[in-house]
Amino acid sequence: MAGTFPDAAQFGSEGKATFSLGNPGLYSNAFEQHKPMDTQLLPVTGNDLPEGVRFFFTGRGGGVSGGSYGSLNLGLHVGDRPEDVRENRRRVMAALGVDPGALCLVNQVHGRRTWRVDSPFSDGPPDGDAMVTSRPGLVLGIMTADCVPVLLADAGARVVGAAHAGWRGALAGILDSCLAEMAGLGARSERVFALIGPCVRAPEYEVDDGLRRRFLEAPEGPDPAFVGELFTPGERAGFFMFDLAGYVQMRLIHNGVDAGRIRDIGHCTSAMENTYFSHRRATRQGADPCGRQMGGVFLLPG
Repeated sequence: MAGTFPDAAQFGSEGKATFSLGNPGLYSNAFEQHKPMDTQLLPVTGNDLPEGVRFFFTGRGGGVSGGSYGSLNLGLHVGDRPEDVRENRRRVMAALGVDPGALCLVNQVHGRRTWRVDSPFSDGPPDGDAMVTSRPGLVLGIMTADCVPVLLADAGARVVGAAHAGWRGALAGILDSCLAEMAGLGARSERVFALIGPCVRAPEYEVDDGLRRRFLEAPEGPDPAFVGELFTPGERAGFFMFDLAGYVQMRLIHNGVDAGRIRDIGHCTSAMENTYFSHRRATRQGADPCGRQMGGVFLLPG
């Protein structure tokens, strides 16, 4: 998957910060050592990113996996050859300049469990959908193939978090849980910087009225009047196009995150076939299973 990675949309009004994803075929200008990278590591750049924190997302190019996993699949749970996945993970960590042993992952179950992480999990990934840490050098990684990776940081408190927000987890309160655990380490919601990564977007995300009603009738969360605006009628009667990333933003704001400190990369995993894995697209094409990309965050020493 060589070639230039398309820039993300720019964020903020005139005079405010703009963000983009790095060009994986050239250089990583988000990191101290500028070097060519074959692995499709997509560092985030911007003029008001929190100091002392690194965010990244991976694409699907630059790995060793074959077939529908081609080629930078990072998920061990989708049927790919384990040795290929481990090599892919090693390449990502090498591109980041960190020890592969520093990567922390959870067994994502579409729930609301958040783990406080002080060291890599010695007994394998536990069930959960978010992690937080105040320890520099630990890489919190979230696997996705359409769900929303949400990366969080309070630079002042030196606390970071990463959450996997599919519709089930977002509705169940995974972001509420993650922010609460960050607060337990000294973070404050109003200081948290939030980054929403590549995920399925409304033009590609059709849901039925039953799911829409689950969001509108949820006992907690954002005002249903605003949530309803995230569902627009689809081409088929009784179906809607759902803005899941928009709901994630609403949920963050509902938990006290300043809207001005939320950024959305804006990329659609389903539409950008040459760049991202997409479970929804693979199922539609009869190519399931598919690989997983990663979003991650870590604190630099300081």
